[in-house]
Amino acid sequence: MSAQPFTELPLSKREFDSTTCGARSEYSALLLRSLGAVVTASGRGTDLEIASDWASSGLIPLTGQVDSPLQGPSAIPSAARGALDALELLVKKGSMAGLDGARLLSERAAYLQLHGQGSVSANGSCHLLEANDGWIALNLARDEDWQLIPAWLEGPGLVEGWGVVAAGVKARSVGWLLKRGRMLGLPVAPAQSGVVDAESWFSIGARSPTAVTGDRAPLVVDLSSLWAGPLCTHLLEKTGARVIKVESSTRPDGARRGNAAFYDLLNSGKESVVFDLTQAYGVQQLLALLSQADIVIEGSRPRALRHMGIDAERLVQESAGLTWVSITGYGRSQPEADWVAFGDDAAVAAGVASAAANPPVFCGDALADPLTGIHAALAATAFWQGGGGVLLDLNLAGVTAHCLNFHADNVRGEVARRGERWALLCNDRRYEVCSPVTRQTPGVAAPAGRDTDRIIAEFKLPC
Repeated sequence: MSAQPFTELPLSKREFDSTTCGARSEYSALLLRSLGAVVTASGRGTDLEIASDWASSGLIPLTGQVDSPLQGPSAIPSAARGALDALELLVKKGSMAGLDGARLLSERAAYLQLHGQGSVSANGSCHLLEANDGWIALNLARDEDWQLIPAWLEGPGLVEGWGVVAAGVKARSVGWLLKRGRMLGLPVAPAQSGVVDAESWFSIGARSPTAVTGDRAPLVVDLSSLWAGPLCTHLLEKTGARVIKVESSTRPDGARRGNAAFYDLLNSGKESVVFDLTQAYGVQQLLALLSQADIVIEGSRPRALRHMGIDAERLVQESAGLTWVSITGYGRSQPEADWVAFGDDAAVAAGVASAAANPPVFCGDALADPLTGIHAALAATAFWQGGGGVLLDLNLAGVTAHCLNFHADNVRGEVARRGERWALLCNDRRYEVCSPVTRQTPGVAAPAGRDTDRIIAEFKLPC
């Protein structure tokens, strides 16, 4: 699927004065202008401002090794703050109170007590491996991924441990490993040498007539799982949207098996519906609910939904005013639409690991996930306010590359130990390096399916 040209950007008749200054204001203005707005912003960010944002973000202890942390590349924390600032300009004042865009990038690590591990991701599932002509990232987050390794490397039937995988990778080229890994459905990515170009942070895949939204809060149907999509709908819920989280009875959100406090943080306040999507009646129930939604957030590869009979393009074209946000690893166009990605390997594909150090090291914790979640919330809100009628394509690698391109030439500081703490030294200034921190969880997430019967009755879904 190729993106269609814009007919009218959603903020084309709106003007904004930035409420902040420096790098975050610069990035906020960049995003709002890409959505059509006229923005008055104050100046260009400096290396000192960018260093300060890095130091306070919680990302430095997650970048490089635990005993030699690094300031990461570009102005990624400043970009996250700017993206959240842009969202706050569109919604009710105070709805983003207590949120810091940069700290959203590292908060999962606080719950899971993670730290930087150099060539191993903070959560341990993704490794940077040297091939015979470069580096790749391989993310074995699922049991079935390990089962694919013999077929991928054309080796023995049983592979035990990363050492065997690393030896097999070392004997092969990056191109061979990527081609075969993607064919098998492995989350594998090249560690790019330099910043990957990203023209925009979203594209439009389908258009339909817009609708007048007025001042009412949107109804959001959340089909996503794990981190990027749930963070997006968490932010939308904080702006006042009504969010219905939909899960399959046979494949619930895998994050339910993870850290309970972090799951509650992202999913409390959402209603929970479970449908049996292996059965025709379950799909019909979902389709009936989608037809009444204002915003849909999903994070599946396009073919997965089409396999169930859910065609996002057709639903947008048939539903005036619907804003559909598709979060993928690499986009909805072929062949990228079929490539599997998670937050760590997608960030590597965007160029973050190679830009961070040589040889490459991981930066943050699944960095592409929270970056994309914040940007998706902004896109959904802007297009909903502009009348909807659009299928938006945001991909993990593309959004991360867009952030990496922001101040890609900044001067980075040096991280040094000062007693029991780390400090970031930049241009004769010293900034205390902050660790990842948790947020106060507003409540407990609903058990899976708690609201199913009530939602079926309220929206008159087929029984």
